[in-house]
Amino acid sequence: MASENPAEPAWQRWRRPLPTPRQQRNDMLVALAVLAGAAFTIILVNSMGLLAFGGAPSLGEQLVLSAAVTAPLALRRRFPVATLVAVGILFIVVQARHIGDNLVPSIALFLAIYSTGAWERNRTVAKWARVGVIAAMFAWLGVGVVELLVTPAPDFPGASGPLNPVLATLLYGLAFNVLFFLSAYFFGELAWLSARRQAELEHGAEQLRRSQEENMRGALVAERLRIARDLHDVVAHHVSVMGIQAGAARRVLDSDPGLARTALDTVEETARTAIGELRGLLGVLRAEPSEGTSPAAQETPAGASHEASPGLDDLPELVDRARSASLDVTFAVYGERYPVSDGLALSVYRVVQEALTNVVKHASARIVEVRLRYLGTGVEVEITDDGRGALSPTKGQGSGLGLVGMRERVAVHGGELEAGPRRNGGYRVRASFPESSRRRVTTGAEAR
Repeated sequence: MASENPAEPAWQRWRRPLPTPRQQRNDMLVALAVLAGAAFTIILVNSMGLLAFGGAPSLGEQLVLSAAVTAPLALRRRFPVATLVAVGILFIVVQARHIGDNLVPSIALFLAIYSTGAWERNRTVAKWARVGVIAAMFAWLGVGVVELLVTPAPDFPGASGPLNPVLATLLYGLAFNVLFFLSAYFFGELAWLSARRQAELEHGAEQLRRSQEENMRGALVAERLRIARDLHDVVAHHVSVMGIQAGAARRVLDSDPGLARTALDTVEETARTAIGELRGLLGVLRAEPSEGTSPAAQETPAGASHEASPGLDDLPELVDRARSASLDVTFAVYGERYPVSDGLALSVYRVVQEALTNVVKHASARIVEVRLRYLGTGVEVEITDDGRGALSPTKGQGSGLGLVGMRERVAVHGGELEAGPRRNGGYRVRASFPESSRRRVTTGAEAR
């Protein structure tokens, strides 16, 4: 795996991170809880006389041995192998001393085997440490079997089954221990695999997030370059007008000062419009990402030619092209028309174009309404549909890059974009542009 992609971790050699301080505190609490349970059980069984081996040392020694076998659990995740070895040795010691209770020491041994499988970072050590301790436990079990066989068979009052009581005792002990140790081994291994799988999922999610960020940055740069190319044509038109008007003013400056003044007014207003559009464009491009630019976004030959920039007058034709037998698209204009800058008109056109493209491709809509409003505060365009709303690609299901492009377009002119599902179904995109464009262009038009 590492040879294919060096950035990908070799999961077969993955090491589980060390336990956090909180986890280590929890281990201490677990050890204290097991210790309290051991003391409580020892006191109970001695009080009842139900000793596990029929006899036991003094109560004080039993309590000390129980504390010794459970204390290493406080370090079971930080030092799992050392904990396993310590608990394994002490387990044999407490059984050799025949303390009154064997339940809690067995629980401590189970936790030690489980923790080694779940937390030991070196998997080879984890495997053979568990195998070694389990083998030692079965060897100790064998010692007990030999003692049982070489000593006179005890009485089994009430035995009535088909098997020999001694044989039944051996089989019961063997089956119980096999189940006990296999369970501890299996659940420890399962916990480690679960932790590794969780780490893989988190790594994959992080890689996906980074990939999405890279795609978003690349699309953002590509859209900004597209905006720059479009506005290049618009500004070039303004500069051409300024040149023509300035030349006309120079020729009639002496013979007709009034006409020259009108031409110069036109030059001034046209220059203001061009500067305003350039200021908005540069304001957006200043935040251009320095990384993540896709090669496709950079392939823009210096001598490439562009078609004439579309504007508001081209919206009816754009709507007609989107209309089909299964999609009814309507277009309406509200308010008194007034001139707007070419750059603003181009941005309105692109917003409508992107919105209609997404409706046709993804929304499964039947009715789309495009409204262009000339307001006292500026120009506003709204596109609504009755489709799947938030399921559209620019609306939550897809990459969302179309919405990014719209926002970039509107930001050039200092406008606002609203996009989201409608309450009664469908989706709405509304872009509003400020009044400043209206004042500048209107003044320029009157001067001309």
